[in-house]
Amino acid sequence: MEDIFAKLNFETGVKLILEYGMPLLKAILIFIIGRWLIKRVLRLTRKIMLARDYDITLEKFLLNLIKWGLWILLIITIVGTLGVQTSSFAAILAAAGLAIGLALQGSLSNFAGGVLLLLFKPFKVGDTIEAQGITGTVKMIDILQTKVVTFQRKLAIIPNGPLLNGNIINFDAEGILRCETEIGVSYDADIPKVLEVLTKLCTDHPLVLEEPAPIVKVVGNGDSSINIIVRPYTLTADMWTVHFYLQQNFKPTLDAIGVEIPYPHQVEIHKQA
Repeated sequence: MEDIFAKLNFETGVKLILEYGMPLLKAILIFIIGRWLIKRVLRLTRKIMLARDYDITLEKFLLNLIKWGLWILLIITIVGTLGVQTSSFAAILAAAGLAIGLALQGSLSNFAGGVLLLLFKPFKVGDTIEAQGITGTVKMIDILQTKVVTFQRKLAIIPNGPLLNGNIINFDAEGILRCETEIGVSYDADIPKVLEVLTKLCTDHPLVLEEPAPIVKVVGNGDSSINIIVRPYTLTADMWTVHFYLQQNFKPTLDAIGVEIPYPHQVEIHKQA
């Protein structure tokens, strides 16, 4: 009898080992191999992002997203290997994803906008932009919002969803800007001479670019003056320096050749009763 019980216990033990031990061993092997593969995938993804010069914020976010997605997939695979039905897990994840998506609908729009901004880079930190009625220098690009410091030193926080869906003007994208200003001269002035001295005023400044060449043209005949547009090109950082230089030197330059900068005149007529 003892031999029979011993034989039954042995067979039961072998059966239990085969029934539960093998799936457990498979689960352990899957965990070890899966963890190794996740590390390899993350390392390879990081190298690709570095080679393509991804923004550091986008790089960290995508790596975390890939890491957690792969770990969730690995855990579900291990649970399925142990004999647990994974369909319920999938349903729970789908329901949770739907609930989170509905609750964070606006934030998800900003999130998607942030990912696209960091991926396609219509501007970068330090660029001067105009967007959503705000003009200033980009201080930070986050996943959900972009921070811009205006010329009045105010901090503007713009959600990335509306920012990406609106018009964006990047003043630093081409590296040069056109400095545009207009001045009026008297109808008695020698216009060819005026155009010549104003062109020389532009070209004499070391910050004005030779190419594209400055544009100095008559643009209209006003009520009391002939209006001339002056358009030199400069590097983006030098635009305001050249603008203030022109404004300061228009009058002395025209005074030197005897040209008057007119101002509106008003004539009063008095009638006797």
